[in-house]
Amino acid sequence: MMEWSATSATKAYLDTLKLCNNPKRQSDSRKTPEPGSSEFVSALAAGMKSKLIVEVASGVSPSTIALAAAARETGGRLVCILPEPVLCESKRVIKDLGLKDLVEFRTGDPSELLHNYENIDFSLVDCKNEGYTRFLKLLDVNPRRSVVVANNLVGEKKGLEGHLRGMKEKVVVRSLKHPIGKGMEVTMIGRKEETHKKEGVGGCGRSGIGIRSCGSMKGTGGKSKWIFKVDEESGEEHIFRMPKSV
Repeated sequence: MMEWSATSATKAYLDTLKLCNNPKRQSDSRKTPEPGSSEFVSALAAGMKSKLIVEVASGVSPSTIALAAAARETGGRLVCILPEPVLCESKRVIKDLGLKDLVEFRTGDPSELLHNYENIDFSLVDCKNEGYTRFLKLLDVNPRRSVVVANNLVGEKKGLEGHLRGMKEKVVVRSLKHPIGKGMEVTMIGRKEETHKKEGVGGCGRSGIGIRSCGSMKGTGGKSKWIFKVDEESGEEHIFRMPKSV
């Protein structure tokens, strides 16, 4: 089973915080605030030691920076599929932040490009894209252990909901939708014998890193704290929302 690295998760999390607040990005009027979600996905991708990371983006996004930071930590690479009109700006932002060698930009229809990438360890699809459900289904994920994130899953939009087609091996697929950022579904894929070693939240054994990030919650009047924990013995990943302090 792929090991979880608390050290890598922490480094990527802090690196993303630093990069997304870099003064070089302050003049970027098109950047979209994504409270907590960028740091969260960076830590998750780095902690599971992802080597091949694929993002289907709708435009210039902090998630691209976050995933590039994760790739830097793991020695992997990020493939970012995005629309042609935002390519130059995205390249400029990534270059200015010193992440150029970590990102492979591709433009065009994601449904025609995704088949070029197999055994993806970590993938993120921006649900602002039209046809995002089709892109989610076209991902060729690593059956041993991988994560698929459906980001900006607003309102009644639906992600994989635990269903993944085309798997040649018997795997367990678990999807949970969280009110992180503007809405995010995290789907975890793994072989049955590995993911079912232990069940339940807060199982025994050593716990991995507790990563806190702030995500805006509609109707709360503030920000909620999130903790992501991994049991290093069972490999179980758990996400908790902490009550907002009064």
